[in-house]
Amino acid sequence: MKIEKADPEAQSKDLVGENISKLKELFPEILTEGKIDFTALQEILGEEVETGDEFYRFTWAGKAQARREAHKPSTGILRPCKEESVDWDKTENLYIEGDNLEVLKLLQKSYAGKVKMIYIDPPYNTGKDFVYKDNYKDNLRNYQELTGQVDSNGNKVSTNSDSDGRYHSNWLNMIYPRLRLARNLLSQEGVILISIDDNELYNLRKVCDEVFGEDHWLGTVIWKNATDNNPTQISIEHEYILAYSKNKAFLSPVWRSKISDVKELLIRIGDDFNSKYPDSEELQKQYTSWFREHKNELWPLDRYKYIDSDGVYTGSQSVHNPGREGYRYDVIHPVTKKPCKQPLMGYRFPFTTMKKMIEDGKILFGDNENKIIELKLYASEFSEKLGSILEFDGRIGSYDLKNIFEDSKRIFTNPKPVKFLAQIFDFVLEENDILLDFYSGSSSSAHSVLYENAKDLGKRKFIQIQLPELTGIKSEANKTGYNTIAEIGKERIRRAAKKIAEEHPEKAKNLDLGFKVFKLDTSNISAWDGTPDNLKKELFDSVSNIKDDRTEEDVLYEILLKYGLDLTLPVKSKEITGKQVYSIGYGALFICLADNITKEISEGIVTWKEELNPEICRVVFKDSGFQSDADKSNAVQTLKRFGVTEIKSI
Repeated sequence: MKIEKADPEAQSKDLVGENISKLKELFPEILTEGKIDFTALQEILGEEVETGDEFYRFTWAGKAQARREAHKPSTGILRPCKEESVDWDKTENLYIEGDNLEVLKLLQKSYAGKVKMIYIDPPYNTGKDFVYKDNYKDNLRNYQELTGQVDSNGNKVSTNSDSDGRYHSNWLNMIYPRLRLARNLLSQEGVILISIDDNELYNLRKVCDEVFGEDHWLGTVIWKNATDNNPTQISIEHEYILAYSKNKAFLSPVWRSKISDVKELLIRIGDDFNSKYPDSEELQKQYTSWFREHKNELWPLDRYKYIDSDGVYTGSQSVHNPGREGYRYDVIHPVTKKPCKQPLMGYRFPFTTMKKMIEDGKILFGDNENKIIELKLYASEFSEKLGSILEFDGRIGSYDLKNIFEDSKRIFTNPKPVKFLAQIFDFVLEENDILLDFYSGSSSSAHSVLYENAKDLGKRKFIQIQLPELTGIKSEANKTGYNTIAEIGKERIRRAAKKIAEEHPEKAKNLDLGFKVFKLDTSNISAWDGTPDNLKKELFDSVSNIKDDRTEEDVLYEILLKYGLDLTLPVKSKEITGKQVYSIGYGALFICLADNITKEISEGIVTWKEELNPEICRVVFKDSGFQSDADKSNAVQTLKRFGVTEIKSI
């Protein structure tokens, strides 16, 4: 079967159609001659539908258009750019250059429900930052014009002036459809964190309440990040991070982070002192002296005043049974030989567990039996909560960049500090999770993911999306040779990865320090391209639908994305009877875009399929590639006979 423009395989995900299907499944009685009877739906929902003119709502000029835009399919594609990538064949990280609205649409099939955390640092709408104004008629063409920061008439469009009558509406129309699309990509336990300041905090909160649901608001972190040296009536020394979940019911009831500079210091001190002082009494004596001298520097671990052969530790009352009657038995003090005082509600653990912990030296006794015993809690086991107020010097973000771009003074304005982001990410991201940042800027978030993985050999992955916004002609970045913000972001990841490899050579071989670059463009296939120029071209394009300036790999990744496959799946190629054939995802999809195809190609694909043994196997050919109709028919029959589930042509 040939894939036509209207077929699902030629388009990005049809979100409207998917939602209508869900409605039909829930309420089959609302279907009338293939259309939704909205009156019938209102009658079914009864009092749950608001019908009056006066009710609580949040709206602005252009909201209806922005909502429709979020559901409109994209006509674009993502073209691979190997020459700008690092470790293309192995990496599972992505850097996508393009308008994030179109890119988010294109990711709907492949990444829906797969992203654990979204972090974005969008324009704060200060009147000076870039606010991309969408053109709802043809967003892809609009993107191509605006990457030069001028419209079709040469007018500058890079800022959203506060003198504009729709100053807030312009910003809301930008952020709203992107958040709606982003929500689809979150997993059930997924979380979105959004950096913002006072300019749009309250509008953003209302938008997020609508998109994610008020019940899924997790809280607002106040980040004290600066000292205001030019105060007016009130010194503004903070920003915010809004946090929402996809589904609060799926989240861990308590978030804990294991990142702490003090924790790492105490672990190193424990190892160092144990190597120097093998005698346990001398070990404690020396550590006590060091602890007293440095206690004021050890918050929040300033109670960790003990040390043994396993490291630095403190006492924890977690032997107590919380809230109800626990186990009752005597624990004998090792010196006085008398029973120790019991916790008010008894012990949390049964006697056999307690006996084993005492034997293993995991219980901390007081000077005598009058003190309730405690469980040893080592610095290596420390975890902390995410507070609603964080204090972290925002200037460190610029120092991070300076350490990477030693040849530039100030290549990017106000980048987020790597350690600050890593500290927050650690509460949510586990070692195999995906982080998405669709306002990636200088790629601080990607740097933070690499930083975290280097600490614990994790396999966290990132997806960065950035508009190739031009750097100013007079800017330090432009003078250094970086024409767009996207170029800065990609180079930062390369340099950060190289630095990590140099600093941790023993770990580097087990880390993913690469990334695949893709760039937004029009479809590679004329018959699928919705732009006006190519609609005309289709009338004369009788030989091949594939555009002359596109490669087989361009087409391959378009098909992969339209089929809903991960962009980082392994792609293998093999020559079969002189023709190039590609296998994606260990045989989930085979693609051959060669000319003069015969049934021998199908026989070779079958042999390769039997080696890989995929559960589902699909094959795509170029429709004009067969020598004859007979060859096409024979090829199809051969594939079907050997269990290929789907055969299509473009």
